[in-house]
Amino acid sequence: MVLFRKLALIAVAALMLGCAGPAKEADGTPTGPNPILKTVSFKIGPATIQAEVALTSDQREKGLMFRKSLSDGRGMLFVFEQDQTVSFWMKNTDLPLSIAWIGSDGRIKGISELRPRSLDPVSSERSIRYALEVPSGWFERAGVRVGDNVELPPLD
Repeated sequence: MVLFRKLALIAVAALMLGCAGPAKEADGTPTGPNPILKTVSFKIGPATIQAEVALTSDQREKGLMFRKSLSDGRGMLFVFEQDQTVSFWMKNTDLPLSIAWIGSDGRIKGISELRPRSLDPVSSERSIRYALEVPSGWFERAGVRVGDNVELPPLD
């Protein structure tokens, strides 16, 4: 009976550790990548893209950290609860990325470049509802420009 209790306690402790949530550094930044998130396809300017959707604060915080590759025509769409100015940095991100700042009206308000592993914040110049990260230079290669319309599907 004592052996059974010890094994039960060990099993409960292991289960609790498994439910503790994702590991983070002392400063609160994640130590591992997002799992592959729900992916949607949508039209952006003259192009179509497949993007993972980061809806929660934890998903947005991790973004594309620790990813080793991102193909042209793929990206990550960050969805915010309200229009706001936002800043992104590239801690733990080895991929060179471009980011489009998208308003709640579905228009691209700006496009910025993000340098791998840079801790310098890159901010939207205006309030936006969405941000789309893609491989560096993809917007230009795909003919996507500031002012273009983004036709987002339902994201919930």
